[in-house]
This record gives sequence, C-alpha cells and structure tokens, in this order.
Amino acid sequence: MTRLEEKYLETVKPSLMQEYGYTSTMEAPKLVKVVINMGVGDAIANPKALEEAVEELTQIAGQKPVITKAKKSIANFKLREGMNIGCKVTLRGDRMYEFLDKLMNISLPRVRDFRGVSATAFDGRGNYTLGVREQLIFPEINFDKVNKTRGMDIVIVTTAKTNQEAFSLLKGLGMPFAK
Repeated sequence: MTRLEEKYLETVKPSLMQEYGYTSTMEAPKLVKVVINMGVGDAIANPKALEEAVEELTQIAGQKPVITKAKKSIANFKLREGMNIGCKVTLRGDRMYEFLDKLMNISLPRVRDFRGVSATAFDGRGNYTLGVREQLIFPEINFDKVNKTRGMDIVIVTTAKTNQEAFSLLKGLGMPFAK
C-alpha cells in the first residue's frame, strides 16, 4: 500500500463522507486511473522521435506505453490514417498512487513560476485534466539525454459525480490548486 493510498483511506475518505453526507463508504469518490498521453507531432517526418517519447514515458510512468495511431488522414499535416503519432499509458492501483504522489510533491513544484494548477480543468463528470509543458520536471528524466522538450496531458479519472466532489477529493490528496 502506497503513502498516498493510506492518506486517502485514513483522512480523505472520512472527510469526504462527512462533507457530502454519504451513508456508505462506497459512495465516497475515489481515483480510478491516470492516463498520460504524449502527442508526438514530429513523428511523421522523424520516426525516431516517437521511440524517444516512448522511452521517456516508460521512465516517467514505470510502465510501457501504447503507441497511438492517427484516426483520420489530414493532407495539410501530411498525415495518413493509421500512422503512429503518439503514445499513452494508463496507470491503475499502486502505480497510479505512486505516480500521483510523485507528480504532486516532486514534479509540479519544480515547474518554473509555479503558482498552482487550475481549479477549473474539470470536465463536469469528476475527471481532471492537466497539461505539462515539458518532461524535464520529472526526476527520472536525464536532462543531458533529452533531444527535444515534449509536453504531455495527464488525465485523472475519478468516480466523483460532480466537479465539486472531484475537487474536494484531489484537494484532500494534496493537489496544489491555485488560490
């Protein structure tokens, strides 16, 4: 059991139950999964760029990503359907808690001019999306081996039914929201 999971079970869950008046412990919102997506637009011209992205995402997530393919052909971008264009990885269970713990306590505070993450990036169904501009904020990435800075999208999927519930859950877990 990870540190963040213990925190959730011991402090966050009881406070959520009290705040929203849940009668059963199963009603309290919890984390389902974290999806990290890295779009590699320059993979069309340079297939090696995708290999580097896959390697970096493997280091960050501790799990091998799946290569994503283009759904449509777009002539202006010289893109054909089925071309490899990015990679994503889905974390659940202990790996998910470990990744979030690392993200909230180590990586995000390393961002330049960091004032907190947006409190409005919820989708209405209790999921939170966060964009990271460069992969260098993660401690596993060796600065000298990076050829190009790449951003990534991090989607945190919860069982919360409303934005407010999801906000309370993530705030309780220690997500650094902007004041």
